[in-house]
Amino acid sequence: MHIIKDFIITGSNDKPITTDIFFSTYAGKRPVVIFAHGFNGFKDWGNFDLIAKRFAESGFTFLKFNFSHNGTVPGHPEEFLDLNAFGNNNYSKQLFDLQKVTDHLFDTRNSYHSLLDLNNIFLIGHSMGGGIAIIYAATDHRIKKLITWAAISECKTPWGSFNAEQMKEWEDTGVQYYYNGRTKQQMPLYYQLYEDYQEHREKLNIEAAVKSLQIPVLICHGTIDMAVPVEKAYDLMKWQPAAELFTVESDHVFGRMHPWPEDKLPAATDAVLNESIRFLRSGQL
Repeated sequence: MHIIKDFIITGSNDKPITTDIFFSTYAGKRPVVIFAHGFNGFKDWGNFDLIAKRFAESGFTFLKFNFSHNGTVPGHPEEFLDLNAFGNNNYSKQLFDLQKVTDHLFDTRNSYHSLLDLNNIFLIGHSMGGGIAIIYAATDHRIKKLITWAAISECKTPWGSFNAEQMKEWEDTGVQYYYNGRTKQQMPLYYQLYEDYQEHREKLNIEAAVKSLQIPVLICHGTIDMAVPVEKAYDLMKWQPAAELFTVESDHVFGRMHPWPEDKLPAATDAVLNESIRFLRSGQL
């Protein structure tokens, strides 16, 4: 297996998108899976290399990346060292980054271009990244199949739970803080996140985006997800009845944690992986 870790694609505001790509050694062009992480996430969360290897072993090229403003930096892809970037992240920047990642696959200068089946580019997004993936897939005809893992159904992460007083304080001070219980950091959320949403509400409408999709869609969700309740998956299904739904009795991250010390994935993650690979293999491959 070939693994290229931590190479850089230039993203929003010329900030780096740290990227990994995994592919097997057999000859021939391979369909491509792009994975977009969620809020407060990163490409290596929970030993995600195990998942990447599984896709590669199943005949796919698998590309995962850190959004340019997720707070990590090159050389430290698992640590939130750039909190200013984190605070300045927003949905529009993530959509821009995802386009740059997709464009990279078509760049003939990359060393593995000849091994890519560019007629079969698939997209997976988790949580907030699932919402981004839905919106992006609705606008880029190069995406041929879409999978969501525990996806949001509206672009209001994380302020959807703020009350009126918190919203007013956020506007007045320009910042709210999200406490990361794992790292013990106070993560800034600048008011520009909400302003970006207000300015681009039509573009950031997940309901409209998922209704417009003309490609196969698989929606995966844990039935005991406390972060994004499974009802959000039912919303997506209501808006896109042609989609497939797969549920598993598990949480928001399908039983994983960070760091993940084992070489074996939990049963719930394994089930979601098996279903995702089945879905991607069906029909076209």
